[in-house]
Amino acid sequence: MDCHKVASKKIMKHNYSQEYISNIIRLAWMDKVSFDKIRREQNLTESEVIKIMRSYLKPGSFRLWRKRVSGRDTKHEKRTKLIQQETNQKT
Repeated sequence: MDCHKVASKKIMKHNYSQEYISNIIRLAWMDKVSFDKIRREQNLTESEVIKIMRSYLKPGSFRLWRKRVSGRDTKHEKRTKLIQQETNQKT
């Protein structure tokens, strides 16, 4: 069984509405919305967001999204704060 089907089964247990899923996907694509903010607002961990994205996006779109967010500081509030502090100390 491929991982796409496994992720789909786990996500489907929650019976999320299509509107909720669309909102999660929209938030996940936004550069300035961190996974921490998604967790606070939607009560989903980063790994749960990844599973939703894997389940509902086409494989190529999912790979593009993962490439885009991997290592992106703005998707993690702690990294963003550290970079801002370093920038402020240099000036």
